[in-house]
Amino acid sequence: MATMTIKKVPDDLYARLKASADRHRRSINAEAIVCLQLALGSVAVDPEDLLADLRSVRERARDLYVTDAELAAARRRGRP
Repeated sequence: MATMTIKKVPDDLYARLKASADRHRRSINAEAIVCLQLALGSVAVDPEDLLADLRSVRERARDLYVTDAELAAARRRGRP
């Protein structure tokens, strides 16, 4: 694997990269690699992994949905 050094990174760009790395719980180096892969279109997507991830998100968000009856009741009550 190659090693690369990037010089003279603008402070605001570095801060955005660091914030993104923190959000994704990655090192700044790992975040930079992911950003480069995404920008250059070199990330292979496994359809089965993607579907598994989407199903997991759907399962975790199951209680976030509002039924029509709950929505209608909220409309009748009015907004605070």
